[in-house]
Amino acid sequence: MKILYKTLLICTSLGYFNLSLASESAVNMDKTSASCRCLPTSPCWPTDKQWQEFSKQLDGKLVRPEQLTLACQANINSKECKSQLVNIKNPFYVQSQPGGTQTQGWLNAWSNTPSVYAVQAKTTQDIARAVNFAREHNLRIVVKGGGHDYLGRSSAPDSLLVWTHDMREVKYIPNFVPTGAPEHESAIPVITAEAGTRWIEAYNVATNQNHLYVQGGGCASVGAAGGFIQGGGFGSLSKKFGTGAAGIVQVEIVTANGNTLIANKYQNSDLFWAIRGGGGGTYGIVSKVTLKLHQLPTSFGIYSAQISAKNDDSFKVLIKKFLDYYAHQLNNEHWGEQFAFNSKNQLNVFMVYQSLSTNEANKVWKDFISWINQNKSDFTITTKNIQVPPADMWNYSYWKQHYPDMVTANTMPGALKGEYWWSSNTGEASQYIYTYQSWWMPGALLSNDKDLTKLSTAFFNASRAGNVSIHINKGLAGASEDAITSTKETSTNPSVFNADALVLMGAGSDKVINGVKGREPNYKVAQTAVNTISVAMKELIDLAPNSGTYANEADYFQKNWQQDFWGDNYSRLLSIKQKYDPQGLFYCHHCVGSEFWDDKGMCKININSTYLH
Repeated sequence: MKILYKTLLICTSLGYFNLSLASESAVNMDKTSASCRCLPTSPCWPTDKQWQEFSKQLDGKLVRPEQLTLACQANINSKECKSQLVNIKNPFYVQSQPGGTQTQGWLNAWSNTPSVYAVQAKTTQDIARAVNFAREHNLRIVVKGGGHDYLGRSSAPDSLLVWTHDMREVKYIPNFVPTGAPEHESAIPVITAEAGTRWIEAYNVATNQNHLYVQGGGCASVGAAGGFIQGGGFGSLSKKFGTGAAGIVQVEIVTANGNTLIANKYQNSDLFWAIRGGGGGTYGIVSKVTLKLHQLPTSFGIYSAQISAKNDDSFKVLIKKFLDYYAHQLNNEHWGEQFAFNSKNQLNVFMVYQSLSTNEANKVWKDFISWINQNKSDFTITTKNIQVPPADMWNYSYWKQHYPDMVTANTMPGALKGEYWWSSNTGEASQYIYTYQSWWMPGALLSNDKDLTKLSTAFFNASRAGNVSIHINKGLAGASEDAITSTKETSTNPSVFNADALVLMGAGSDKVINGVKGREPNYKVAQTAVNTISVAMKELIDLAPNSGTYANEADYFQKNWQQDFWGDNYSRLLSIKQKYDPQGLFYCHHCVGSEFWDDKGMCKININSTYLH
């Protein structure tokens, strides 16, 4: 029987490609002595008067979030529903609503259920007031900026949401010195971005206005100060400039006691280390982030190719040949983005490059293209190589003029000038995930013919299940010395330094609508996709079982998530979590310290953790 399901679209890098508890060996649950947060049905829940008094204290607003497709739940054929279904395909619209998240949910894991109330924060003081109110009333607190979180960490029922969308000021500072630095500290150019800033706004100030480079995410609507960068954050050129977390120079953060701290390498340095790669939403709420700027690359280009093999045997040869070619010619600081194998016996390449001319980039590919041409009976190939002025990397006007099909403008009322997203990511807005799994591919698997053969076979087998994407910019083997040095100062899983790339597989649908009869997930189709992809990924994981993966783009049901996400850094991260948030006010799924709570983050559980000192 042929299995049909929609391939999951993931907004990563430039974005052109398309319920687990803690480890049973680490925890021993006992809910009989649990201490639980307050529910709206409980006597401890704040009264209407208390909510009103709290609202008056805010510089922003206290609002009630709603589902973005509420009208569809009443009448799917109504004019209001049809309008909502159009709106939710606009990522900027989704994040401009307190009840919106980029992903609607994950099969058997979570669904986007709005908080009871949301603080529409306008200032850092609003964040602190919300933290204090949540702590004093024992409320579940959730943090959301851009809402681009696949694991449901920006949404929770029965909670108070701290929504930072309105805090989007970005400033360019040409000569910045961290607070508390010694007098001899050299000043560097930076931008400071408030908690709700999207990368499109950060890039506008850094690149469009000042012709400098900041290492951020590929999707323009992803938050620049939230979970992406605090969880590590890989951009297209990570092999040159390091992770997003490595670019953080300083943060302003509200901790669980309501205090606002400045953290950098000179003060609160333990917290600073944890925030840079240890995951967002768990040590406190970052209200402002300061990011290092770099000189723009001397050139920026995009190289794409599609190679089709005539049959399975030819495709197997192609996979091995290309993996070997990648290891020797492309795994370096000049190249980023991804390639993918699929069930149509195709290799799809979408890579970006920097500081190479068009001729130099073509020369890198010359031998591989020659090999393809020498075997024309087995392969067909199409290629494209374009160069973009580095200062126009994020300039909508340039893309619209030269490559209009690649971009979609945000035409919402109140949209900023030049606000856009990559057209190929439209399908990701408000999609529903069936499964999404990832694993780092260590360079050792490409270092000798025996392991390369095993890896090639595993990739071929995986491609029978669907698209297998290999994101080369999400592994730092082959990266520049500066990228490695700066990233080693962060709390990102050390396995990233041995990884040539991150392998990803997923499936989902953008036709599911939360709470609407007839638009629920097709569980039979969805579960078949989950099972098929799980088998495919297991074969790849078994080749490097200790490799680990990237915490922001991983399976919701990751079993050994502490080790897989943070490796040997986890114990230190947990001790920092306990220092700054001893009562566990901040909780999110598979975040540091979450093993002390049930899977909803509502009740404490007694455990014996292997990570406690």
